[in-house]
Amino acid sequence: MSETLSPELQSWVGRRRVTEEDVGLGATRRIASMLDLDPGHFRMGDALPGHWFSMYCAETGRQSDLGPDGHPNPGVFLPPIGLPRRMGAGRRVTIHAPLRIGDMVEKTVEVAAILPKQARTGFITVLTMRHTLRRGAELLAVEEFDAVYREAVKPGEKSAVNAPVMAPTDPAWRVEKHLASTLLFRYSAVTWNAHRIHYDADYARSEEGYPATVQNGGLTMQLLLDALVAHTPGTLREFTARLTRPIHVGETITLAGHPAQQGKAAAWVQNAQGALCGQVEAVFG
Repeated sequence: MSETLSPELQSWVGRRRVTEEDVGLGATRRIASMLDLDPGHFRMGDALPGHWFSMYCAETGRQSDLGPDGHPNPGVFLPPIGLPRRMGAGRRVTIHAPLRIGDMVEKTVEVAAILPKQARTGFITVLTMRHTLRRGAELLAVEEFDAVYREAVKPGEKSAVNAPVMAPTDPAWRVEKHLASTLLFRYSAVTWNAHRIHYDADYARSEEGYPATVQNGGLTMQLLLDALVAHTPGTLREFTARLTRPIHVGETITLAGHPAQQGKAAAWVQNAQGALCGQVEAVFG
């Protein structure tokens, strides 16, 4: 495969579309209950945690647009990248102001970059999307989101995984979280995510080479950021998140972090074997 971007894919760079959503009380209470918070504590006009914006303005592809993996077919919302397996990899986020329940918000979605390259686990293409969220003229958040497209797994083979890197052993705080299938189901419903690796074990094993259904990386980062915010003074202003290793439904993970220093904090998620699966660097103000 070529590391040169085709003219067709190059034409997608810079394309934009706009989605709108009201930050409804009912939707917010469903999110709260999914995160094991008391939904009755949320009222119209309340400000939400800044990093919750990613659970609103989800893509709403029609059923007829879905491909065999559960994602909308290439070319519907995202560029027609000719690699069949897609996974979230990282985010860079700046939060300017929080959502409030009752807001009408607008998200501009832009194809920021498409980068084909050879990686250690095979040929990949990295798609970077820029999401800009506004309430009227007021800027709320800007996110750059990286998704990695990978080659198909050969019949009978397992999905390639990099050698594990062990997580730090000196956290200032730690929280254990069991990744129940019901938690992932509810998160997928909230974010309107039908990717089959998250609920269809036979598909995950036979088509994508995983040993079991795969935890949603967005949910992993949501749980990690929730824990980081709970253990860090101040208001979350910026963060960079990176996923480094798959986690599977049914596992118990550890969310952990170092204390903030001069407004900067670091946190990570590790599996039961102590391997690093994702990490966040954040700025609080």
